[in-house]
Amino acid sequence: MKLVKVGTEKSNIKRFVDFPKRMYSSKDNMESVSQMKALLEGTHPLSKYFDLDAYLILRDDVTVGRFAITTYPDDTTAYLGFFECINDKEVSSFLFSEAEKIAKEKKCSVIIGPVDASFWLKYRLKINNFDLPPYTGEPYNKDYYLELFQNSGYEISEHYTSSAFRSVGEDYINEKFENRYKEFLAQGYKIESPKAEEYEKAVEEVYTLITELYSDFPIYKNVSKEDFCEMFKSYKTIMNMSMTKMAYYNGKAVGFYISLPDYGNRVYHAGLLDIPGILKTRKHPDRYVMLYMGVDQKHRGLGKALVYAIMKELMQSGLPSIGALARDGKVTQNYAEEEKTSIYEYVLLKHEL
Repeated sequence: MKLVKVGTEKSNIKRFVDFPKRMYSSKDNMESVSQMKALLEGTHPLSKYFDLDAYLILRDDVTVGRFAITTYPDDTTAYLGFFECINDKEVSSFLFSEAEKIAKEKKCSVIIGPVDASFWLKYRLKINNFDLPPYTGEPYNKDYYLELFQNSGYEISEHYTSSAFRSVGEDYINEKFENRYKEFLAQGYKIESPKAEEYEKAVEEVYTLITELYSDFPIYKNVSKEDFCEMFKSYKTIMNMSMTKMAYYNGKAVGFYISLPDYGNRVYHAGLLDIPGILKTRKHPDRYVMLYMGVDQKHRGLGKALVYAIMKELMQSGLPSIGALARDGKVTQNYAEEEKTSIYEYVLLKHEL
């Protein structure tokens, strides 16, 4: 077995990027090739914030695993990401052992993973519901990865859930949420979907809120407003604006709820030939994925009002939805319990050095 640092060698970059194509089918490969290449080449908008060292594991010149170690200035944590490995204990043991050596060489005291370079890209390990197709935004992986991590001394440090909700019609009633919605409107709050021409302004407002509200999340790292807006500008082409809501009070943004049609993995592999299909899904989705939500802490209770504004849209469309990736302990994790049809689970793991 051999460890190969990817560096700038084009053949190594190709091997690193191509490996998931062997591990997954065309329907459950959730990695964006263009984003991966940008990270490896150091041209991604976030590349300036961290050092990323990518590695291949070769056996008889065949790729059998890959990973990257990401480090940040003034942070003694090493982040293990872009983890892929065949189901072989010898290979996984070698991979984790090499990752630990690299982290120690970088004077790190702990490894956390899986984290694909940044809080803003992809992190967490999926641990159940592998019989269901992945949804847009889901961190997806092989079902045996949790065992590989735990066999190498990693312990679960954080737990997250996504909740699938049944479809509801216009006759659906939820008095608690509806009353909260009416209550906030009566107090002068505005809850509305941004117009297409207001998208850039709305992204800046979300940035201001999210940098405060998410700052206590595990592995969170701040980024500049310019880089945040650059990362999220592409969302404009895949969002159905009616399913994204901004809340305002006295003209100031105080809450947001961002949803996307569920494209599966199509948006990660989109080429010119895929555009008609993506546009069709945007207009006529089979379900929605609720990705991000936040409310200024000075406006307690507004979350339920925002949820009801989204509920109203879902009632009109009659479509099911997924509330994505809520951390244990957050109140949003328990919204509309009676409407849930399944629970997806994810973890973040750590290994003390």
